[in-house]
Amino acid sequence: MNAPSSPFDSQMQHWLKVRIYYEDTDFTGMVYHANYLRFFERGRSEFLRDAGVSHQSLLSRPDPAAFTLTNVNVDYKQAARIDDELMIRSRYVGAKGVRIIFRQTALREETVVAEADITAVMIHADGRARRPVPEVVEQLKTFVYQP
Repeated sequence: MNAPSSPFDSQMQHWLKVRIYYEDTDFTGMVYHANYLRFFERGRSEFLRDAGVSHQSLLSRPDPAAFTLTNVNVDYKQAARIDDELMIRSRYVGAKGVRIIFRQTALREETVVAEADITAVMIHADGRARRPVPEVVEQLKTFVYQP
């Protein structure tokens, strides 16, 4: 699967190419299960950056904010191996109360390797939960996945 010329496609899905390196694998040569979380984290971070929401700008606010995950559900379908090229598809599902919800998929060509449902919340710099920054919620409305 070739990466689109823009990181977002017409359905507001964000795409990020990830190459599998030796360091990503376990002794069997397959990607270690926890590394999919790293790939999904990169996908979400790039999604947010490309949507105009940078982690640094959130931390630089007078009332610093950041994201933390409250729920991660990963369904592993197939193994990825060294030298594989995966595409990480990130879909922003929306905000519900304090929750910000993503659905992410790791694909090799057209084959689903792993899928994840991710719930994040915004926190203060000291780690206490907070309501999402209104400007961020407004900024992300444009990027809700549209099947």
